[in-house]
Amino acid sequence: MLSVGLAGKPNSGKSTFFKAATLVDVAIANYPFTTIDANHGVSYVRVKCPCKELGIAEGCGKCRDGVRFVPIELIDVAGLVPDAHLGKGLGNEFLDSLRVAEAVIHVLDASGSTDSEGNPIGLGNHDPVGDVKFLEYEIGMWLYGILTRNWSKLMRNYGAMGGKPEQIMIDQMGGAGVLDNHIRRALTEMKTDPLSWDEESVKKFATLLREYSKPMIIAANKADIAPREFVDRLLAMKDETVIPVSGVAEIALRMAEKAGLIKYNPGDKDFEIKGQLSKAQEAGLEKIRALMKQFGGTGVQDCLNRAVFDLLDYIVLYPVEDENKFTDKNGVILPDAFLMKKGSTAHDLAFRVHSDIGESFLFAIDAKSKKRLGEKYELKDGDVIKIVSTK
Repeated sequence: MLSVGLAGKPNSGKSTFFKAATLVDVAIANYPFTTIDANHGVSYVRVKCPCKELGIAEGCGKCRDGVRFVPIELIDVAGLVPDAHLGKGLGNEFLDSLRVAEAVIHVLDASGSTDSEGNPIGLGNHDPVGDVKFLEYEIGMWLYGILTRNWSKLMRNYGAMGGKPEQIMIDQMGGAGVLDNHIRRALTEMKTDPLSWDEESVKKFATLLREYSKPMIIAANKADIAPREFVDRLLAMKDETVIPVSGVAEIALRMAEKAGLIKYNPGDKDFEIKGQLSKAQEAGLEKIRALMKQFGGTGVQDCLNRAVFDLLDYIVLYPVEDENKFTDKNGVILPDAFLMKKGSTAHDLAFRVHSDIGESFLFAIDAKSKKRLGEKYELKDGDVIKIVSTK
């Protein structure tokens, strides 16, 4: 399952975001290092279900009002403090937990109520803009530390082998979640032979590996209490994707929906009141509604979707066995929704369904148009595909 990490300094609201996105009970408190061990949970990206487009009047039974939620893994890691890559705070645990994450949501305290180490200091007393770059730096320096382990020996081996530098670096960096294509892309960007690199060049290379292997989006959390000028300054930052977020508002909505008080799907820009509310409940929900109008929602679902679809370029595909009824062999309509990288082919999807089907692949059928597709057909977001094989 695709994994997304939640990272940031202590007490920034990571565990609140995690609970809002998963409804898993985790410790939430206003002091640093509430989270010691990483929390793992299942969250979801939100997409438009193709069932209505396909003319399935009764719906597929897998969506809610035409909205499909596709599962991903969410990892809430221990808080990061400056110099975590040197082992300060819980740095080593943090970085180890982040290895499997394909993207990172940097949960940042937009209210300025905590210092650089997560200690409460009162609303508006810390500039959140200063927290943006430190996480990128710490992850980059962590990768730099892995890179430079036995660097001289690595370069001697590379020089002696006379091969390609990625062959040496792939073995060195694989344990950090850095893939072959990340290394090749970064090497192309560097444009010089690693044998000629000085310390600054290696640091630049580590920074590129961070950008490609751990792309990042910023969740400007506590937007419900943050001074508006703080949020505006964060939104105005160039080369950063910043989304105003209120984890506490999302939790309140999810719990109210669960209790039958409102109708709400995660990611909606508003909600509908269904049950009887007390005056306090009504006032609280109206305050949340005003926040949602201001920022277009609570921001939690937007962060998840943009991390998966914008940062990582994933698309959603629906494999079926009956291209006319859009079902599996048991008659279940649109039974599965797979997340795959943009650029994936019909043959790639066959392997994703099962290795045996991939190996015995003959062709695919676009269930929407009924057209026959070859193995190199590049899949499009929302495709409903039947795989035909000899198995």
